Amino acid sequence: MEPPRALVTGASSGIGAAFARDLRRRGWPLVLVARRLERLRELSRELGGEGFALPLAFDLAQDGAPERLHAELRQRGLDVELLVNNAGVGHTGRFHEESPERILEMIDLNARALVDLTRCFLPAMVERRRGGVIAVASTAAFQPVPYLAVYAATKAFVLSFTEALATELEGTGVRVQALCPGLTTTEFQQVAGTDRVAFNKTAAMTPEAVAAISLAAFERGRLRVIAGWSNRLSIAAQRLVPGRVVRSVAARFFRPT
Repeated sequence: MEPPRALVTGASSGIGAAFARDLRRRGWPLVLVARRLERLRELSRELGGEGFALPLAFDLAQDGAPERLHAELRQRGLDVELLVNNAGVGHTGRFHEESPERILEMIDLNARALVDLTRCFLPAMVERRRGGVIAVASTAAFQPVPYLAVYAATKAFVLSFTEALATELEGTGVRVQALCPGLTTTEFQQVAGTDRVAFNKTAAMTPEAVAAISLAAFERGRLRVIAGWSNRLSIAAQRLVPGRVVRSVAARFFRPT
């Protein structure tokens, strides 16, 4: 029998690759999922080959991709005991100037695919009475973010969805976590365009630190995890000021230059 695996989406770089490396060090066999197959193959070789880290190329924003991934793993006889929903995309700009295709891609990948994947793999975890789901949200989940409006809204969805699941799953043996990183040194900044806004000049964490914080907290059963003390302080401070002030500050940080 194949041992159950940890499935990491968005594993080709950044926080996803850091999760993969950390989980492998902890003894987990892996399934690595992203669009860029060659990147996944490089990481797979680094982590011991396909027997320990199986690379599978899927564009999870496409209709039916999560279901096809689930079916392929069942065909291979592989069970998933830990699902790390990390894949996501963002873009900085004025909403009315964004293309409909880009907007829908953010919603499809950040929210719909995450829900689909969770629905695919969660029932077997509940039946086995063990397993876990880590959903990568963001500190952007805690307030509206002008010029990053759709991305922040999808991350608010992820946070709400994950915390609701936590209550539903009490007593099942399945744990969930909503991970909320802030600025992290990954390719996301270039893709999202946040490398050209004031937010990019604030303190950043490494993806390795974010993944390590998440997994340590997951072992302790923590649900909401805000990575980094400065991010926790910022989120706490937001509760003390009016929403219009919070939105105004966020706008200054993310206004395109």
